[in-house]
Amino acid sequence: MLLTVPGLDNSGPAHWQTLWENEDDRCARVELGLWDRPSPLPWAGRLNAAVAMASRPVVLIAHSLGCHAVAWWSMFDDALTHKVAGALLVAPPEVDDMPIDERLRPFAPTARARLPFPSILAASRNDPYATFGRAKRMARIWGSRLVDAGALGHINADSRIGNWPYGRYLLDRLIAGITPSPRPLLPGGAVETLQQHEPATLALGR
Repeated sequence: MLLTVPGLDNSGPAHWQTLWENEDDRCARVELGLWDRPSPLPWAGRLNAAVAMASRPVVLIAHSLGCHAVAWWSMFDDALTHKVAGALLVAPPEVDDMPIDERLRPFAPTARARLPFPSILAASRNDPYATFGRAKRMARIWGSRLVDAGALGHINADSRIGNWPYGRYLLDRLIAGITPSPRPLLPGGAVETLQQHEPATLALGR
């Protein structure tokens, strides 16, 4: 199951998160509420409730302040983090030093704990909400693989990226990396099984 976690002011109809939800039946939005006046505890609680309701392993797809919501939730409510298979974190904003919007301050200081699941952090080179250096620091704190998404602003609807195909590629790579390989039909695999039986077959033919 794919759960999108929007940021400040929610994601509008032209945002890639919304477009992914419209295109993929597996994708649903976490209704965090308080979109214009967010706070870590209520957002963490609602994210926790959404994960608790999921009947299958969850992949979180967070944008902007939603990334900080994921980080804070993993610290506040770690009892359900085992249900999260991975997270794609996109364009987390700076919340500690001179955030661009005062409404980001309640999420300071940045949650300083490694995420207990695999994650990719995609950052833009010209994001007005955080320098690339700050994004690199957040990736290091959270244990995320940092990906340079290019110069895409805040990687939102204003970036004019439509459904952001590169983001879908990153999501596919994340899922591929956390999906177990299928077990072979024969113990040890077909090649090993054939090799084990080959000497006996040759002996019968002599």
